[in-house]
Amino acid sequence: MSLNISLVLLLGIVLVVLIRGGSLKAGPAVVSVLFGFFLASTSMAPEISRLVTGVVDMIGQIRF
Repeated sequence: MSLNISLVLLLGIVLVVLIRGGSLKAGPAVVSVLFGFFLASTSMAPEISRLVTGVVDMIGQIRF
């Protein structure tokens, strides 16, 4: 069975769970989101994207 889900959606769900569970307060969460937003507009964004894609592809190749 194959399951496709957007990484942005998955990370958003994790963020909401952490905030609601009390593990992460709203202030640091906002700072983290803004950091990611501004990091995406830097010259490092393509390298980070390639790294994440490589890790996701590696995880996707694991067979149980």
